[in-house]
Amino acid sequence: MTEKELPACPVETTLMLISDRWKVLIIRDLLAGTKRFGQLKKSIGKISQKVLTANLRAMEQSGLVSRKVYAEVPPRVEYTLTATGYSLKPVLDAMVDWGSSYQQKVATHQKEGLPCS
Repeated sequence: MTEKELPACPVETTLMLISDRWKVLIIRDLLAGTKRFGQLKKSIGKISQKVLTANLRAMEQSGLVSRKVYAEVPPRVEYTLTATGYSLKPVLDAMVDWGSSYQQKVATHQKEGLPCS
């Protein structure tokens, strides 16, 4: 990816790379370490093989994920976050913190029968 293709806004650049919910979940799972395709598919849940493959390829092209193919029968493929991919950890950590706070807020309001504002 060249600088000419990147948006001027840093937030837009980040969103361009991880705006798909599947990409964020792939990063979440790979933060724990290298995973095989089947492990990713199982841990992510309701994602088709086609969509997972497309997202992994896009993430590989953008430099977030590396792919290693082993010459075995059946073939074994492993995916790992690159240093660039791993550098998104603080972003995902902030999302976890915000999401947890929001879940608590909603749960408290529901328990008390109040609208969530």
